[in-house]
Amino acid sequence: MSSEDEKHRAASDEKATYGVQTVSSSDEYLAEYEDAAVTSGAPVERISPLGYHVDALSVIFLNISKMIGTGVFSTPGAILSAVGSVGLSLIFWVIGYLFAGASLAVYLEYASYFPHRSGAEVAYLEKAYPRPRFLIPTAFAVQSVLLSFSSSNAIVLARYLLVAGGAQATTWNIRGLAVGMFTIIVIICILSTKWSLRLSNAIGVVKVITLVFIAITGLVVLGGNTRVEDPTANFRDAFAGTSSNGNGLATALVKVNFAYAGFENAFNVLNEVRNPVKTVKRYAPISLTIVFILYFFANIAYFAAIPKEKIESSNVLTASLFFTAVFGSSKAVTAMSALIAVSSFGNLLAVIIGSSRIIRECGRQGVLPYPKFWASTRPFNTPLGPYLLKWILTVIVIIAPPAGDAFNFIVDLQSYPGNVFSFLMTLGLFFVRKRRASIGAPPTEFRAWNVVLIFAILVNIYLLILPWVPPEGGIYAGDVSFFYATYCIVGLAILGISGFAYVLIIQVLPKLGNYSIRQLLERLPDGAQTTVLVKVPNDELAHWDATHDKHGDVIPESKQ
Repeated sequence: MSSEDEKHRAASDEKATYGVQTVSSSDEYLAEYEDAAVTSGAPVERISPLGYHVDALSVIFLNISKMIGTGVFSTPGAILSAVGSVGLSLIFWVIGYLFAGASLAVYLEYASYFPHRSGAEVAYLEKAYPRPRFLIPTAFAVQSVLLSFSSSNAIVLARYLLVAGGAQATTWNIRGLAVGMFTIIVIICILSTKWSLRLSNAIGVVKVITLVFIAITGLVVLGGNTRVEDPTANFRDAFAGTSSNGNGLATALVKVNFAYAGFENAFNVLNEVRNPVKTVKRYAPISLTIVFILYFFANIAYFAAIPKEKIESSNVLTASLFFTAVFGSSKAVTAMSALIAVSSFGNLLAVIIGSSRIIRECGRQGVLPYPKFWASTRPFNTPLGPYLLKWILTVIVIIAPPAGDAFNFIVDLQSYPGNVFSFLMTLGLFFVRKRRASIGAPPTEFRAWNVVLIFAILVNIYLLILPWVPPEGGIYAGDVSFFYATYCIVGLAILGISGFAYVLIIQVLPKLGNYSIRQLLERLPDGAQTTVLVKVPNDELAHWDATHDKHGDVIPESKQ
């Protein structure tokens, strides 16, 4: 029997015994709780139609590859300039690690409750806020689809490839190369999850080796065995010049926090991990800690080799300054550009893999048109629909907006609605706990301390408030020429439009049309499952409810 036949046989056996599972008591209870938590939204796929290609190594490098993009090579200078001192700059990288660790604890607890759901935020918000029915899934789906582009990452990749190759970096050279490289990455992901993960892992190893090399080189510099004249200069009186400007300190914290973004990427593919809870509980913190150590020692290396004033005043990459200072070669910039291009390629690969699962889960909730299209894994056993959407939107945002304000605004627009949902997800964990307690649920494999959750909520609130604080130069001194917080306003407007769409489609139109919205469970030939929202005339509603269970599955006549 082929592996594919075994997969379909296992899926058939799963369906035959669904609801009366012959598994251990703890697994049986967990399955029952996952099902009980589904009052609306995506069905639980007990056997992943996408397969189980995500092993422990992939968990580590999916997170690492998303966290390590270009930030650690360039942002240390901006952070140092904002905080004013080397000592406080290093402390901020530690604080960022604590921020990320608190948020990771939230994801781990959700994962322990819902181990068979990929998509991370989309699944956890659905569970935390089941009422009003379909509201949160609709709002999150609209935001996720409209803003599911990776244009800035693709353009960064193109810029550094051109620099590394010594080619002219014109606007259309950059855009054309960005589209081409992004297309290649999407094709790789479409054709094979296994090989896209292997490539992501390999590039993740290159990233780690690059930062380890920088860290070791920095230690050699501190030992006094290089051309750097005074390697300890920045560490003497390390807190001299510490800034008291609130806006600068807050901005530095946001930059550090964003440098750790990506620690949650493996949760987007959770249902493709065997023994998911134990795996992410062990290896997700390892990936975050590896990145923290690499970030910290990379900063030590920068401060050992480059004078503080040069880091603060220079607009070029900190890592390029480091290589030039240590090796004294003009080829250092070219070498670093090549390494950063590789890092950007891996970052895009990891981002696309994770975000495709988010879009797929939004589609499986039934709130997007054509849910079968989003849920299907044919023909390559990959989420083709989400990948195509991601490609179309990214190409549009790369090509259509003019360079400058419009492009910067669209990129900024992605962040604020995401911060709103992060806050709601963290707060929602208390609601999930309360519902579990009300049914006498036993403890799961992971539970975050309350003080950690409160800390995470405070961080979320901080990230929601900070973008409204005017920059030092006034309300027109942001990265666009118009009002600095326009992207926050438009982001909230998108959420408002989502709410309006929900009220219109789920509440107003059904009343006017004398029908009700119900969900229907659809099982696709590839083993995927999805929810389809259907219009049931009110005079047929009683019959529908009597012949369908809470998941929308048809009840056999013998059990009606």
